Amino acid sequence: MRLWKTILAAAVLSLAAGTAAFAARTDLVIGIPLEPPHLDPTAGAAAAIDEVLYANVFEGLTRIGPNGEVLPDLAESWTISDDGKVYTFKLHTGVKFHDGTDFDASDVKFSLDRARADNSVNAQKGLFAAIDKVDVVDPATVKVTLKNPQGSFLYNMGWGDAVIVAPESADTNKEKPIGTGPFKFQSWAKGSSITLVKSDNYWGTPAFLDKAEFRIVPDAAAYVPALLSGDIQAFPFFDADSVAQVKDDPRFKVVIGATEGETLLSINNKKPPFDKLQVRQAISYALDRKAIIDGASAGLGVPIGSHMSPANKDYVDLTGRYPHDVAKAKELLKEAGLENGFKATLKLPPPTYARLGGEIIASELRDVGIDLEIVPVEWAQWLDQVFTKKDYDLTIVSHTEPNDIDIYSRKDYYFNYDNPAFDKVIADLNLTSDEAKRKELLGQAQKILADDAVVGFLFELPKVGVWDAKLQGLWENAPIQANDVTRVKWSE
Repeated sequence: MRLWKTILAAAVLSLAAGTAAFAARTDLVIGIPLEPPHLDPTAGAAAAIDEVLYANVFEGLTRIGPNGEVLPDLAESWTISDDGKVYTFKLHTGVKFHDGTDFDASDVKFSLDRARADNSVNAQKGLFAAIDKVDVVDPATVKVTLKNPQGSFLYNMGWGDAVIVAPESADTNKEKPIGTGPFKFQSWAKGSSITLVKSDNYWGTPAFLDKAEFRIVPDAAAYVPALLSGDIQAFPFFDADSVAQVKDDPRFKVVIGATEGETLLSINNKKPPFDKLQVRQAISYALDRKAIIDGASAGLGVPIGSHMSPANKDYVDLTGRYPHDVAKAKELLKEAGLENGFKATLKLPPPTYARLGGEIIASELRDVGIDLEIVPVEWAQWLDQVFTKKDYDLTIVSHTEPNDIDIYSRKDYYFNYDNPAFDKVIADLNLTSDEAKRKELLGQAQKILADDAVVGFLFELPKVGVWDAKLQGLWENAPIQANDVTRVKWSE
């Protein structure tokens, strides 16, 4: 009998040991290229701040999801007045900040009033410009009254710059961030890493991971060795030129997603002969997007036909509007009275996608009779000559701000584009909160830009992620600046 009990006990211990051996790990080391200057998303423009803290440590009334959608966060629901000016948010109850202080409507009022104050240091103060007043209705209800309807208001409240902070800790968040998220700040080894640990008192769905370390790796040449050694298990923003070294290794996933970086051949729409629609359309037909993507983004860019990320839920695929067609381009130039072609300049800022893409585009336009002089410029020169003074014919640049299709309605913008029909669509969009109507208007806006060939729409900058094949839940796309690890886990 004793022998049987001994055998049974040994079997149970063996089973337990085997279960432990195969249990999924609960720690993660993520490689990031840049160290944040500090850790307060409400007081700095550096993307590296949000890449560590957004959704992980800090939360807002709303949040942006992995495909750019607006989701509830600290606000479980909201209602909007008929005139579109009053938003009443119903807040989750029982929420605490990581230092144990309670979260309620007064924290929302404090955060929004602080962000829009005259002495605000918020890098995106414009997000809050439409707010007229913030009222605490009760501890679980806050009412935000706008000066005028703003269709993007719920999206704006999902930016990292709009996260909710507590008056007790707001002044010390740069060094010791205290939020309401599923992870809390543990330590920051300057120049090395930032470590977050699971919050035991999180109000929502708990994180799978117990610890997430963000390791700072500024040298792209170190990415592959760090992965191969296992020191780092994920690089959400990997070096595109190094992908070939790991793409066939079954230990890793290589995930190519989209960013908010619309890469454009920008055109000065008021400068002859680019003020003629036929000329701009001829340029669009002359562009071979595949060749440009292969040469300027290691073949990883995603083609676009208008100003919207393919990862956005409101994206309309207009890439077929201008297929590569040299004969059609020449025909349009002839209609414009330019059958003998013309000369122009192409000013190129420093990024590789611009310099390499510019050489390819110059060759493609030469094939239809447009002779481009390439003029390399530094960023300071580009900002002064092109962006500010509009002293250019053509240029190449990537526009990385999210949901920025409205830039084409700005009268002082460097495209020099002016279309009252487009302006009307944007004006209606700003006054509309209904998601179905906004989708319809955004579709109209994209189509107008494509039809007018305002610029040469090239590709969306790729988000190249490489991580351990057993990891699940990392974002494929980058609708905003974030490395959200709230639902990341290891497969067993």
